[in-house]
Amino acid sequence: MPTQEAIFASRWLKPLAPWFDKPEFWHLNRRKAASSVAIGLFCGLLPAPTQMISALLAAYARRTNLPLAVLTTLYTNPFTFFPLYYVAYHIGHWLLYQQQPDTALIFPDWHSTHYWQDVWLWLLQFGKPLLVGVPILGAIFALIGYTVVWWSWRWYTLWKQRTRAHLS
Repeated sequence: MPTQEAIFASRWLKPLAPWFDKPEFWHLNRRKAASSVAIGLFCGLLPAPTQMISALLAAYARRTNLPLAVLTTLYTNPFTFFPLYYVAYHIGHWLLYQQQPDTALIFPDWHSTHYWQDVWLWLLQFGKPLLVGVPILGAIFALIGYTVVWWSWRWYTLWKQRTRAHLS
């Protein structure tokens, strides 16, 4: 991981230093770690080009750890993206229609002569459940991530205190 100084020494990121080069964005404690992970897990399900930017902006607004929020979005990748969206689709479909979908969630063929028309029809058919399911799945991941980090940090702190007490 590059240091804070190395990041803002870059000529591309130097103009952003007045906004992001503050200790509150780089400090890590239990509350900030849990919030950063929750933000990253929620934003990780957003459409691909906006994940890190939205995590950065949300972490900035919450005054929490920026690198951890951005890094946590990386759980979505080409291998996990489609299975996660498949689950989100089923959540959205179940919430909207209270039943299992009748049709298969198959994306249009890239080599089709009417690709964009097929994509538009696919979005009309499957888009509404995805628009409902993706934020709900993101919120579930964020809640789980926040809880796991909060309690893991607490457990680790208590364990370290007990270990120090036994060594004394």
